[in-house]
Amino acid sequence: MDFSLFAHMERITPDQPHSVLHREFIDLCKMADDGGMRAVWTGEHHGMEFTIAPNPFTTLVDVAHQTKNLRLGTGTVIAPFWHPIKLAGEAAAADLMTGGRLELGIARGAYSYEYERMMPGLDAWQAGQRMRESAPLLRQLWAGDCAHQGEFYAFPATTATPKPVQENGPPIWIAARDPNSHEFGVHNGFNIQVTPLWMGMEEITSLMVRFQAACDSHAGPRPKIMLLHHTYVAADADDLAQAARELSRYYSYFGAWFQNKRPVQQGLIETLTDAEIGANAMMAPDNLLRDLTVGSARQVIDRIRRYEDLGYDEYAFWIDSGMSFARKRDSLARFLDDVMPAFA
Repeated sequence: MDFSLFAHMERITPDQPHSVLHREFIDLCKMADDGGMRAVWTGEHHGMEFTIAPNPFTTLVDVAHQTKNLRLGTGTVIAPFWHPIKLAGEAAAADLMTGGRLELGIARGAYSYEYERMMPGLDAWQAGQRMRESAPLLRQLWAGDCAHQGEFYAFPATTATPKPVQENGPPIWIAARDPNSHEFGVHNGFNIQVTPLWMGMEEITSLMVRFQAACDSHAGPRPKIMLLHHTYVAADADDLAQAARELSRYYSYFGAWFQNKRPVQQGLIETLTDAEIGANAMMAPDNLLRDLTVGSARQVIDRIRRYEDLGYDEYAFWIDSGMSFARKRDSLARFLDDVMPAFA
């Protein structure tokens, strides 16, 4: 089992300076590097202080200059916001600037809030179709003299420049959920990222079943599959209870952004009241204690052992949570010191 960190800057209140959030993000990446994690993943989002990540390539080049060994993954670029020639060139340039450390995670995107601002009229279905057309073109563009005539993109023979450092380009990962997206990724030789969010072991198992079915229908080599999950390693019972309340608040805000119904001002969504958060039974702290990878070091080890037994190759510690930097730092330290050695 490989381990990685999934992180962004996240701004909860307007009094938090972005410069401080950036420094704290880099400090978490340095911890992951020093602690022996394989990779750090960071994504792409626009106009949302909830997840600050306008260009993951810029972020990862920055991280590369301040770490030594981490692989640097986009988790994920939103494919419909990028022309495939631009995406191939930017990814290759980032691979060059990071000394061949880049891994390219690609998704269709999820927030209608972003769709209506970046590409008005785009919906999830068309976003997925755009991703399926563009992702297979990347290796062809890196190889050179790729011409294409498709539903969404058309261009004469083109070679992406610069050339990536890694042979055949950076490894490509596809964010998959339904059986068709697993099949698309596996059949194109891409690795798979899955995110069960708050839905627990049943969904984690179901996602692996879909991946295995895609592998069984494909004659090529089995790609890797990574599980991304919210994680908290608690110091004691009181610490764990606080983490569950904070994660309940986080997921209530996640749902509000996803529904795209509340006013947004200066990149911050209208504050949820304690009553609104408390009324969200699906995101209740007790449910998240049951369904997320949270608990004592021993409990977290036992949960990750179950994921390993299912066949997952990599576990990504999702640290975004609305918690203070100190609480994120201390949980990550306990993970590095007390959880990861059990899998050495």
